[in-house]
Amino acid sequence: MCDCSLLILLAALIASGGKKRAIKAGFAFIISIYIVYFLFGLGLFSALKISGLSYWFYKVVGILAILIGLANIKDFFWYGGGGFVMEIPRRWRPTLKKMLSSVTSPLGAFLMGFVVCFFELPCTGGPYIFVLGLLAEKTTMLLVIPILLLYNLFFVLPLIIITLLMYFGFTTVEKATEWKERNIKILHLIAGLIMLALGIVVVLGLV
Repeated sequence: MCDCSLLILLAALIASGGKKRAIKAGFAFIISIYIVYFLFGLGLFSALKISGLSYWFYKVVGILAILIGLANIKDFFWYGGGGFVMEIPRRWRPTLKKMLSSVTSPLGAFLMGFVVCFFELPCTGGPYIFVLGLLAEKTTMLLVIPILLLYNLFFVLPLIIITLLMYFGFTTVEKATEWKERNIKILHLIAGLIMLALGIVVVLGLV
């Protein structure tokens, strides 16, 4: 997830250059992720509108939401069971960590944000794609732009909070990582229940 990548990045920057460099790089990283997700959303929305496939995509996304929800709920009861977990594949993590730890500047962090999105979009994009499917079926390009701007602001808000908490000394990389690891199953359960409920609503035609 993006918060894990941010923690790795902040840890490396704090160790090498202190808090001021870390907060600048942290926000550069967050802005990069915001831009990528916004452009991805706008592009997918446009493609669905032009192709005329928004209705079928909307229904397929409803089914996928149910499957993603069940997979996340599985991770609460049987974490890693079945040979997979709804996170970045473990075999990718050493490479990603090495790349993040090599960042030494805000510009590098900004560029790394684009790279991280390619690693994490398949894992974190489920809810976003669901929203895009719903919007493509129900609204227009003129209305979707402010919605996507706001949605992605909420998406990166936890990253902003983490960065500020660390900068002002309310937490550390170690404490934030420990909290996430301690509560990872609960986070999967919450995400799973939300996605399952949304998928059922779509499949049943309630929205």
